[in-house]
Amino acid sequence: MAAPPASADAPRPAPPPLAAGDGPDRPEGKTETTCEDRSNAESLDRLLPPVGAGRSPRKRTTSQCKSEPPLLRTSKRTIYTAGRPPWYNEHGTQSKEAFAIGLGGGSASGKTTVARMIIEALDVPWVVLLSMDSFYKVLTRQQQEQAAHNNFNFDHPDAFDFDLIISTLKKLKQGKSVKVPIYDFTTHSRKKDWKTLYGANVIIFEGIMAFADKTLLELLDMKIFVDTDSDIRLVRRLRRDISERGRDIEGVIKQYNKFVKPAFDQYIQPTMRVADIVVPRGSGNTVAIDLIVQHVHSQLEERKLRWDLAALASAHQCHPLPRTLSVLKSTPQVRGMHTIIRDRETSRDEFIFYSKRLMRLLIEHALSFLPFQDCVVQTPQGQDYAGKCYAGKQITGVSILRAGETMEPALRAVCKDVRIGTILIQTNQQTGEPELHYLRLPKDISDDHVILMDCTVSTGAAAMMAVRVLLDHDVPEDKIFLLSLLMAEMGVHSVAYAFPRVRIITTAVDKRVNDLFRIIPGIGNFGDRYFGTDAVPDGSDDEEGGSTG
Repeated sequence: MAAPPASADAPRPAPPPLAAGDGPDRPEGKTETTCEDRSNAESLDRLLPPVGAGRSPRKRTTSQCKSEPPLLRTSKRTIYTAGRPPWYNEHGTQSKEAFAIGLGGGSASGKTTVARMIIEALDVPWVVLLSMDSFYKVLTRQQQEQAAHNNFNFDHPDAFDFDLIISTLKKLKQGKSVKVPIYDFTTHSRKKDWKTLYGANVIIFEGIMAFADKTLLELLDMKIFVDTDSDIRLVRRLRRDISERGRDIEGVIKQYNKFVKPAFDQYIQPTMRVADIVVPRGSGNTVAIDLIVQHVHSQLEERKLRWDLAALASAHQCHPLPRTLSVLKSTPQVRGMHTIIRDRETSRDEFIFYSKRLMRLLIEHALSFLPFQDCVVQTPQGQDYAGKCYAGKQITGVSILRAGETMEPALRAVCKDVRIGTILIQTNQQTGEPELHYLRLPKDISDDHVILMDCTVSTGAAAMMAVRVLLDHDVPEDKIFLLSLLMAEMGVHSVAYAFPRVRIITTAVDKRVNDLFRIIPGIGNFGDRYFGTDAVPDGSDDEEGGSTG
């Protein structure tokens, strides 16, 4: 459903004095800023209307910087948009495509500021901000020389890699991770390192040529044109380039007249007609921002991107446990260790000792599912022995913090030179959705067998998000082994439903979870008992307490 064409208006408040990241003109090289230049910049400040005139200040939000990892701060808490909720269908893929918003407009019109205001007003997790500035083409040597002398047109559609933009946006809409180039505007080239972005519920794509390609337009569910007065845009560019880039007024005006203004008239302004909403005065138009946010909220509700884990578990409660589940044989020894660690009177020392014993048995059991091939070795007596050798490339352990890291010593004890990665996932107490707060994975794990470790799994939400992150790093689903000391049937069904080829291995499965998503009869909060920390009220820790399990 497309938003109705509109040009939302409001009493004329001032746009901010600087639209960060707008415009393709880049410094030719660092020069010293003189007192005269600073005076010119201060004079330009006086040409801009006072910030916030005629309106109450909005809360500020910091969203993804164009060269930094995607980070969103809200008034409630910090959210790393590298994560996303694991609402996927039975094939382990996103059930609905993300809602993509396109933001077009002239250089220094305030597109980035408008995007950040939309993110703040939406107040939902799982938003990705993608900038067109990351997708400038790699210049030839001749073009780099032209750029160094300010004679290359960065405001032309041919300056952008639209094929890469389109493929990147398609993957993001499908919930897949993407590699985005980092462009160095001082050298007019791409850096060696690329940044990773992950799919989300909402994708905001902004750039001066956001509406200049027909295929790209078809990927955008909502198109917004930020229309700011040309004098304001020029003053912003002058202020920015003089105060921040050490350039002189004559050079900025020359570039503006030679490339920026003609490109706006020929390529950018005509795309206003394809926009669903036109926002006059950019970020100063709070009426337009509110209309946009209302429409996006209605679209998210219509698409029903959330998935009720409790309903899913209820639907599967009468189903047999999946074939991908393997439970360690309940010998008297295993049951005896469970008796000790489940007992509320057990001391911390004994809890740690018997938990470690169970972890070792669990790891040994899991290794039996790895691929092995026939091999022959020669014994010290000079005789051949027909044995078995690990047939994979490498084994990597990934622990879900904090409880999962307690399993690392057991894995290291039985796997020589094993690599270790960590993932921190916690639930937002306001939204009830798991969030990815930290990620560190070894390089080139796509060919590895990955042992994913978490000590307890109740709902399966954290485990599913962790699996999704591994899949985003090209680890095949059938090479992922989820290990947990204790699982609830709800979590087993949830993981198996979303990822039917992931091997699930545990020492015991309990029947149910309570209203706080704690496993019943359970083991208590594993992290608190193991590390000797105090329990957080309402079980809001990082394991069985219902926050990530």
